[in-house]
Amino acid sequence: MSQAAPYGATPKKQRFLSLDVFRGMTIFLMILVNTAGPGAAPYAQLQHAQWFGFTLADLVFPSFLFAVGNAMSFALATDVPQRVFLWRVGKRSVLIFLCGFLMYWYPFVQLQDDGRWALKALGDTRVMGVLQRIALCYLLAALLVRYLSTRALVGAAAVLLLGYWVLLYAFGMPGAELDKLGNAGTRLDLWLIGRDHLYRKDGGFDPEGLLGTLPATVNVLAGYLCGRFLQQCGKNIAAIRMLLGVAVALLALAWLWHPWLPLSKKLWTGSFVACTVGLDLVWLAVLVYWVEVRGWVRGSGFFTVLGRNPLALYLFSELFVVTLGLLPAGGSGLDLYAWTGLKVFQVLAPGPLGSLLCALSYTLLCWAVGGWMDRRGLYLRL
Repeated sequence: MSQAAPYGATPKKQRFLSLDVFRGMTIFLMILVNTAGPGAAPYAQLQHAQWFGFTLADLVFPSFLFAVGNAMSFALATDVPQRVFLWRVGKRSVLIFLCGFLMYWYPFVQLQDDGRWALKALGDTRVMGVLQRIALCYLLAALLVRYLSTRALVGAAAVLLLGYWVLLYAFGMPGAELDKLGNAGTRLDLWLIGRDHLYRKDGGFDPEGLLGTLPATVNVLAGYLCGRFLQQCGKNIAAIRMLLGVAVALLALAWLWHPWLPLSKKLWTGSFVACTVGLDLVWLAVLVYWVEVRGWVRGSGFFTVLGRNPLALYLFSELFVVTLGLLPAGGSGLDLYAWTGLKVFQVLAPGPLGSLLCALSYTLLCWAVGGWMDRRGLYLRL
């Protein structure tokens, strides 16, 4: 009988279909949440919590970061010369960051009051964002993985979460350390980046600001450690029990921490990290049991289409919906996406259901594009 390698040893490279399914499900939910149909408010669980609190939508981004960490545990080569390692990691981080920046700059031109098109000013473009945070978290996590042992990575995660908590209170506005505009992260962004380059819908607060990179990196490290653990311990019930045990401990930590540092996706608090990592471990444990242990793979291909090309499909989903928003429709002053949501889905199913059906239809369109790319072997690898 073979024995699992000690945790912390060099992992055997196995293929876990459950991880591909997890990543694909995350992308599916991300597109669904980001493209709610117009005409009615989405269901509450498909909207982010206003500030403190938690909804299903709040689980999407941290789960994507967790999936990034999973992928790192398989793909990141830490045994190459330092110069090669730093070049690869730095190049990938810069390219991902640049993709995010260009995505917010798109469509690069805007209609002027005199009816002419002009280049969209860089001074009005958001610097930080989802892909930009992923790039920075990937960079920081990769450096930690390169230079720290497995046990030290757990310690680094604790330092990042506790250090972020300290920074919030040390540099936040007295009495408003956890407020939208008084927290240390917002103050740093306004000072270093400037209001014109931040998210425009929150009065100067950017939910993907610089300081939040610190706790968000812990989600990546958690995904990396989970991936290594599964590679070393194998596809078995004992590994699933361990995942669930850690999940319960983290969810309990989030519950105990919440009164002092409430769950907040926008502020990315430590309790939020503990909660989301715990839920991701439960989600992944179920998939490992279902797919790897029991071998129930029927329907998994639907999600692996998305999971094999996550960056390309995320970019497509964001850019194409912006493109639809530029196209007039119906002669009523509506753009094509708004017209479809209002005149089709809100007629068929008024209210939140119509909004959901519109978003679901768009998500399936993105899935179809992913299937077309998959059949032709077209993958975006940075």
